Amino acid sequence: MGYRVFDHTARIFDHTADLGVEVTGATLEKLYAGAAFALFDLLTDLSSVRAGRSREFDVLGENPADLLINFLREILYAWNGEGFLMKNCFIRQITPTRLRAVLRGEEFDPARHRILKEIKAVTYHQGSVLETPEGGWVARVVFDV
Repeated sequence: MGYRVFDHTARIFDHTADLGVEVTGATLEKLYAGAAFALFDLLTDLSSVRAGRSREFDVLGENPADLLINFLREILYAWNGEGFLMKNCFIRQITPTRLRAVLRGEEFDPARHRILKEIKAVTYHQGSVLETPEGGWVARVVFDV
């Protein structure tokens, strides 16, 4: 199963007891934003989420894959810990070891939002961020469901 959103794509891949996602993007900014979108698109129907609030994230990592996993862990905590659902993600600044992002969304409203899949954690297993020969980017990440 795959889907295309903006300038990136995401594809679900099989993984024992977990859920793997492969995301592509023309730039690192689009890749990381696409990974955030894939995470929240698995959680809920994003068409029901409004972009009424902004949340800023400043995340560090030892390398691009570690940075992606740490970023997804931070934004997953915004959901699991605070009930924040993302509608849009904007990567404001990115280096191989740091990113600054703004997520727009709103708090969970059980009258309007339906949770499609519970995602417990983002794992390091098979986590990767690689530049493609064509100049784009591809990332793989596994979610504990």
